[in-house]
Amino acid sequence: MDIYVTQKEGSRGLLTYNNLTFDCALGKSGVTPAKREGDHASPEGRFALRKLLYRADKVAKPETILPAQAIDRNDGWCDDPGHEAYNRPVRLPFAARHETLWREDELYDLVVVLGHNDDPVVKGAGSCIFMHVARGDYGPTEGCIALEKADLLKLLAAIEGDTAIHIATSQG
Repeated sequence: MDIYVTQKEGSRGLLTYNNLTFDCALGKSGVTPAKREGDHASPEGRFALRKLLYRADKVAKPETILPAQAIDRNDGWCDDPGHEAYNRPVRLPFAARHETLWREDELYDLVVVLGHNDDPVVKGAGSCIFMHVARGDYGPTEGCIALEKADLLKLLAAIEGDTAIHIATSQG
């Protein structure tokens, strides 16, 4: 069974999986079928759940069937479409534009890497599309799906098999 995320209004969404239903945050620009780097939209489509990255200094290794890896201060993700490591994990310091995975806030305490634009990588088609912890007010993301930490932990424990995530503008 897959996870379904539907856009409710603007950057707010609803995530459902089996008998779980959670509010979630989407990209500032909502959901788009034509994701581009920097458009602040969540990509529409079905994506594999590649792995879980987590801050071992803040959370115990979560219960999940996903491959799990603790991150450290030198972990990043390249979001520079002109670099050969685009939409790939990198080690810091890194000269090209990138996301730092070790953040001062809690947003990347739990990060599920989604299989968006990674097989193969298309330059400029979007990078760093994750499912991660939401801001307290479910403020918009740069294109990710974000859940309350407790909800994300429940979801991680519940997923099974080859679960993927469907992101859509509406139910259907």
